[in-house]
Amino acid sequence: MNRLPHLIKTCSYSTRSLLPNKTIKSVLNGEATQVSVNGWIRSVRKQKQVAFATVNDGSTLKGIQAILDTDKAEALTTGSCVELKGELIESPGKEQTKELRVTSVKVLGECDNTYPLQKKRHSLEFLRNMGHLRMRGNTGSAVLRIRNAASEGLRGGEVFKVSPIDTTEPSEFFKKPVYLTVSGQLHAEIMASAMSRVYTFGPVFRAEESMTSRHLAEFWMLEAEMAFIDELSPLLDVTEGNVQHTTRHVLNTCADDLEFFNQWVDKTLLERLQKSIDKPFVRMTYTEAIDILQRVQDKEKNKFKFPTTWGSSLQSEHERYLASEHCGRPVFVTDYPSELKPFYMRANDDDKTVACFDLLLPGIGELVGGSMREERYHVLEQKMKDAKMDMEDYQWYLDLRKYGSSPHGGYGIGFERLLLWLTGLENVREVIPMPRWVGHCKY
Repeated sequence: MNRLPHLIKTCSYSTRSLLPNKTIKSVLNGEATQVSVNGWIRSVRKQKQVAFATVNDGSTLKGIQAILDTDKAEALTTGSCVELKGELIESPGKEQTKELRVTSVKVLGECDNTYPLQKKRHSLEFLRNMGHLRMRGNTGSAVLRIRNAASEGLRGGEVFKVSPIDTTEPSEFFKKPVYLTVSGQLHAEIMASAMSRVYTFGPVFRAEESMTSRHLAEFWMLEAEMAFIDELSPLLDVTEGNVQHTTRHVLNTCADDLEFFNQWVDKTLLERLQKSIDKPFVRMTYTEAIDILQRVQDKEKNKFKFPTTWGSSLQSEHERYLASEHCGRPVFVTDYPSELKPFYMRANDDDKTVACFDLLLPGIGELVGGSMREERYHVLEQKMKDAKMDMEDYQWYLDLRKYGSSPHGGYGIGFERLLLWLTGLENVREVIPMPRWVGHCKY
């Protein structure tokens, strides 16, 4: 008979959505009559006194039919991104059981007549050449929903073998330089621009020459992207819920393993994990964090090796102090200076910071990084030019803002760092089956 430690509690799971809006699927299956839906216009049909629009957010195959006055439909075009509010009513048509009688229209992202996916059947070859938009069609979105269902039930399968080209002349396999990715974020944004809420979980690669306990050349990342959020707080809510839910699940299902780690690796492990799900995570801005660190540095002159002035990067010693000593539990640090962050993060109104965050954990440091993404076409275009990026190579990324841009954000969790948090171990090489780092690839 297993004896649960007194620090492990049976935890209940909340089914309350942390997101500020419902999917079309949940709206159609729900009981509410006054509803709001977000999505992309698949088609618009305008008559003299009434107009019909089909809206889809990727949660269902058919989406929802909206009925609206012709004056409200003037701004709607195929491909545009919208928020529609109104009354959900029974439909007299055969194609759907419910439809939306619209009282309010808000265009979140305009779309002009160069949008390639007009209302007609497109060949698979044509769609293949529109990889950044094809998920907005029935075929592309249906494939992704089936992939999601299949991944839940997947238990085995074949392996894919990559063989070199048999040639004596060196050449590029893809006919141009291509590199292993360290993130699936930009591609996840493609999916979110059709499916609203998506995630990817898999191995990523970085030519990281650091020999620290937190770095590997190959590791796993969970990355999520969500459309129709226009501020940072819902993104923080979802991130916090994601980490807390995982922690609860491990506490409930791996009691013996956690008791082992608590006894032999970190005697504070169970108390620390329980505290992280009992209390909300702390939230502070980068500016507030710098003020805290500077006060400590002023008081204890040799506390930190690296500077604690505004505009400087937070180093590992700063992150661990904030999470372990100052807060004593996980802490979000938000709104970093724009010079410290990548081009795709949304600029704040102060023109000095961007809407982003790092989640810092006691003993670990940074676990999660995320941000609102820059959805404004011309702002993003200028940031890319300032970064001296190849505009032709990334035109597809700008197209996502040209064709029905939506406010959106996302985050990435380093899986091995999460395992450090859950086990109390101190080196990521201990929590991945085949660790690979600079100068070491034995298996």
